[in-house]
Amino acid sequence: MSRIEASKFIAEAFKAYGVTHFFYVPVIIPGACKEMQQMGITPVMTHGEKAAAYMADGYARVSHRVGVCGSQTIGGTNLAAGLRDPYLARIPVLAISGGKLPQHRYRFTYQEIDDMPIYQGITKFNATVENGERLPDLLNTAFRAATTGMPQPVHLELPGFAGMNMGDVDGDVDIDPRYGQFPAIRPPAPPEDINAALQAVGKARRPVIVAGGGVSSSGAGPELVQLARFLSIPVATALNAKGVIPDADPLSIGIVGEYSRSCANLAVHEADLVIYIGSLTGGLVTRAWSVPEKSAKVVHIDINPENLGRNYMHTIGVCGDAKAVLLQMMAAAKQNGKTAPRKAWLDRISALKTEWQEKVKPLEASDAVPLRPERLCREISDVLPEDAVLVGDTGHAGLWIAQNFYATGEKQTFIRAHGSLGWSFPAAIGAKCAAPERPVVCFTGDGGFYYHMAEMETAVRYGINVICVINNNESLNQEQGIWAGTTEFDKNWRFHSVDFTAVARAMGCLAIKVERPKDIRPAMKKALQADRPVVIEAKTDWRISAEPAWAPEGLPGLYPPPDEQRHVK
Repeated sequence: MSRIEASKFIAEAFKAYGVTHFFYVPVIIPGACKEMQQMGITPVMTHGEKAAAYMADGYARVSHRVGVCGSQTIGGTNLAAGLRDPYLARIPVLAISGGKLPQHRYRFTYQEIDDMPIYQGITKFNATVENGERLPDLLNTAFRAATTGMPQPVHLELPGFAGMNMGDVDGDVDIDPRYGQFPAIRPPAPPEDINAALQAVGKARRPVIVAGGGVSSSGAGPELVQLARFLSIPVATALNAKGVIPDADPLSIGIVGEYSRSCANLAVHEADLVIYIGSLTGGLVTRAWSVPEKSAKVVHIDINPENLGRNYMHTIGVCGDAKAVLLQMMAAAKQNGKTAPRKAWLDRISALKTEWQEKVKPLEASDAVPLRPERLCREISDVLPEDAVLVGDTGHAGLWIAQNFYATGEKQTFIRAHGSLGWSFPAAIGAKCAAPERPVVCFTGDGGFYYHMAEMETAVRYGINVICVINNNESLNQEQGIWAGTTEFDKNWRFHSVDFTAVARAMGCLAIKVERPKDIRPAMKKALQADRPVVIEAKTDWRISAEPAWAPEGLPGLYPPPDEQRHVK
């Protein structure tokens, strides 16, 4: 048995698993960071542990490799907070934190608490590495757990505040590089379940597919489109599957759920069979289980059997990887013969799309000053390169992305926060690390940008040339319906005016302020040509809220805005 230093083993293991970046706040595994750098892996030192986790998350979503982040003991709780979003989005992130030594337990050692219970609820695998003997098997187990089945974050606590009290380890451990990417293994579904699903499709007059984030994670977009066309089934997507089918495709009906287009919600509501693929059928994509209603007939395809039929009782469950199952269904469907086009249903889908487009067209073409967010989003969308990555925040940013951004090419990638405001800017930095040759554009509001604006300096320091567009309405205006009616509560949701371009310029970014609609496109073109981090501050109207989600019987949404504010022209 050959022995090597723990630092060298960690770096070599990361290299074998295909890790190219390590996002961290010092001091954590400093010896390993030095080894990594010698091997071509870039340690990216950030200004906050949560931002480091978000960067690892964005990196994982774009690269389809495990994102790795870390912090010393005192930052462990902050690092854990950053895992909430990848946990909800089912993304494999490995968090490494410093931890306790046996001789320090129960002695009130400086900066130490028991972090393990904190990580337990937001990880798939959570383990303490007591010594160097356990490092190889636990590190390999963490990678396997993160990338198999339903991907999720994992956590290892290493001994000592910097995680370096391990000595030498066994250097002869085999590493299987398959487990550095996801999905590492693609389980197919039982043939009888494939047949049951296709029989249900054959009987349906108004079927609709709802593609969830599992389609994106599986890289199953092409297979999804092929099957939808063969069976003449329209496709709605969850927000975290945006882009798996281009918006211009006749079968594309848009984003469904709470952050959605009304045409998609109406289509899913009117369907007599909903085919969920890679979806948790949770509250966001179903608009609190009202679209479709709980009595709906469902085919549910998911890699995790626990998810099948969880929220819809009339479910045909098909357990398997999205790409593998779609290939199975396509092969079986070809044997059965091509389905006759559902002309009446497809005509209805086309009419719903046309109605939506006519409704938003004047808003997306508005020359109003301050800017309408719809115009801002449409202009950005129209100039996004065919291989661009668009990284979006939650809240109103998520609504604008669902409604007014358009997927125009199969090579474009859309990723979004799964509920953590402020996620998008650090995640975009991680995404750019994963795809340095692709344009990466972050879309956030001023409320979201405030969370991690210090990471502008990180982007400049490492030459991570991300573009950040700030929809600056000087407020958290999605909350205006809560505080409306009096100026007494304005400080609870409206901000003091801050010149973000001045701040960005001081940190070394190229900074552009946009106040007129005609200046949006030139600003984007300049940003796309710049060889440095760019911040575009777009001044928009605080009174304008996104269109709330359609629901049967007018059920209230998460943030119902006052009518007089929503319809400002």
